[in-house]
Amino acid sequence: MFCTTFIDVADEFGLPSYIFYTSGAGCLNLTLHLQNLRDNHNTPVTDFNNPEANWNIEGFKNSIPGKILPRPVLNPFLCDGFLDFVKRYRDAKGILINTFPDLETTTIEHLSKGETPPVYPVGPILELKREDATGEGRGSEILTWLNEQPPSSVLFLCFGSNGCFNETQVKEIATALENSGFRFLWSLRRPPPRGVVSFPLDYENPAEILPEGFLERTAGVGKIIGWAPQAAILAHPAVGGFVSHCGWNSILESLWFGVPIAAWPIDGEQQLNAFQMVVEWGLGVDVKMEYSKEFGMAEEDVIVVGSEEIEKGIKGLMAEGSEAREKVKKLSDRSRDALAEGGSAEVALNRFIADVIKNLG
Repeated sequence: MFCTTFIDVADEFGLPSYIFYTSGAGCLNLTLHLQNLRDNHNTPVTDFNNPEANWNIEGFKNSIPGKILPRPVLNPFLCDGFLDFVKRYRDAKGILINTFPDLETTTIEHLSKGETPPVYPVGPILELKREDATGEGRGSEILTWLNEQPPSSVLFLCFGSNGCFNETQVKEIATALENSGFRFLWSLRRPPPRGVVSFPLDYENPAEILPEGFLERTAGVGKIIGWAPQAAILAHPAVGGFVSHCGWNSILESLWFGVPIAAWPIDGEQQLNAFQMVVEWGLGVDVKMEYSKEFGMAEEDVIVVGSEEIEKGIKGLMAEGSEAREKVKKLSDRSRDALAEGGSAEVALNRFIADVIKNLG
């Protein structure tokens, strides 16, 4: 996505260039639209940094709130450089996207016309066997605990490789979980020390950051873990809901396994992904769609989501027979159909191969 200078290298050798876009078609469509406004309609990038604005963009059913635009777009110091990358996408012969038509129907149809290079929805591309949670490793204890829980009863909380919160926010989450009464499996990670650039680590003693007595009071219904074998957990029949940062891979995994999402994005394009899940597609519920905790952001600038708001999202997510839950079950079948013989992924891949051969001729 960000190695667009290789297009120049390919041109020198007379080879066609293609982009593999690892996020969804919605993010691609949005950024191409903003790049077009900047370069062809003289719209200053500072206009994008308006959280009160609403953007009406072809390819989306609903107007997009300015407050959920990808963070580089909202930062005038980063926006130009970011959109310069996006501009080069138009020089490629085509764009392969990790999505499937039954998920992003409207957006893919829009991208397939106009001046955008041909798009090839070759997804969902998932690496479901990368985590061994069935043997003697750290994941086996988690699955043993899940085996003891009733079907669709467990709420799984996991916020990706960079997902972590300060002590105040952790306590609000804990209070919401306890008050909700639902069973839970919570991947709780320690933030790196201030000034240190690293991924979050596991807590040696989670009790030090949780409300006093929380572990004892929830011992029968909850489990605190560190690292989580996410795909293996989502595949387990005991899991009935997923509080997620809405990374694109996490969305595709949750849909594959038919687990609805409560959206709590952290950074990058995750706010847009959350908007699509909740508003565009009705496949999840909102916890705090506009939440942002960008790399380098001071803790005092990060909003704290209250326990009542979190609890409301949890209860909406775990409600029996909710519309989102039923939609996700249906889309789970569609995602598997996409990868079946003759499915949309195979059709798109065959079109891509034919285009490569044509451009090499």
